[in-house]
Amino acid sequence: MHRYFCLPFNLSVRVPAAALVCCVATGVLCGCGRMENVISGEQTTVVLDTVSGQSESGESPTEQTSDTGAETQAQLSAGGKSVLVSFVGDLTLTEDVNAQAATGFDEVVGNDYDYCFKNCRDIFENDDMTLANLETAVTDNTEHADKQYVFKMAPEGLAMLNNAGIEAVNLANNHTRDYLQEGLNETRDNLDEYGITWSDSDYTAIYETGNGVKIGMFGIGNGGDAQKGYDAIDELRDEGADIVIASCHWGVEATYEPNQDQVALAHGLIDHGADIVIGTHPHRLQPIEQYNGKFICYSLSNFCFGGNTSLSDPDSAIIQCEFIMDAGGTGCVDYKLNVIPFSQTSTRPGNDYCPVPYDWGSTDYYRVLSRLKWSGEDE
Repeated sequence: MHRYFCLPFNLSVRVPAAALVCCVATGVLCGCGRMENVISGEQTTVVLDTVSGQSESGESPTEQTSDTGAETQAQLSAGGKSVLVSFVGDLTLTEDVNAQAATGFDEVVGNDYDYCFKNCRDIFENDDMTLANLETAVTDNTEHADKQYVFKMAPEGLAMLNNAGIEAVNLANNHTRDYLQEGLNETRDNLDEYGITWSDSDYTAIYETGNGVKIGMFGIGNGGDAQKGYDAIDELRDEGADIVIASCHWGVEATYEPNQDQVALAHGLIDHGADIVIGTHPHRLQPIEQYNGKFICYSLSNFCFGGNTSLSDPDSAIIQCEFIMDAGGTGCVDYKLNVIPFSQTSTRPGNDYCPVPYDWGSTDYYRVLSRLKWSGEDE
């Protein structure tokens, strides 16, 4: 059984309210999720191991299920562990409280808790952990902030995450306080009740995989304090985290390039010991950067976003990072990235709140790689 715990920055321990799902070992990886839904067949994704300044649309990326270099293979042969984590951007599994559109999220999805992630569930269930940015309050509270867009989902809607194999979320964003501090407190409690690990700008978290690797995570909101991030990294390491993930909700909406503040914060977090930096908030894809041997994903855009009935830009992606641990299992010696281009909707125009992968080699597929400034070379 997995276990998790959330640690406030003063390091007092919180006890989870529910047990997590079991994991089934599959080769060197552990497929997390409900046991009966683990897929044993071979999954083809695009494996891209080098970063270039620009993506060339005429270039064919390497397509295969795995790609380990000599150094990585030596670590695995010596007893090192491989940990696969999937990342997606903003999840708003509800609609604006003021919206009453016939094609809105509540009308389309209703109580079908398997609908939204049916095209990516296999991916999430065959990794060690999936982390998303949950951009909504999860509460029964009725008093909310006076703002243009207000999001609230019913606690039972968290079954969507359980059913899809999404084990962890970041709450450091500009909508988890839509129902004020009481709503945020209820959101945290409801996530505990559903066995979903969470972190935000006040609490760190550690998630332990089936093969014993401890994944630490923390969040920073827009305009967040870099020093608080550095302190979170230190505290997670002190608590035994083998991997540290920084979730940053930052930048400017509807922009395709990171600003100087994003770059400075990301570099600082990597320099201080974070293993990967994952960005959200712009609602657009922004480039992936390889910095000091580690990866920064400046923005993953939305993934399943109930806030809009139509999408001006449907592009998204699932980013998977394979963390190669040393023989002692206490540190990463290599990082390998998979990019899986996705659309936020399976029907266009409009938004049906059901993400679907783009066809390999299609114009849409290469546009995602171009926006991520990411390319791979055939071997």
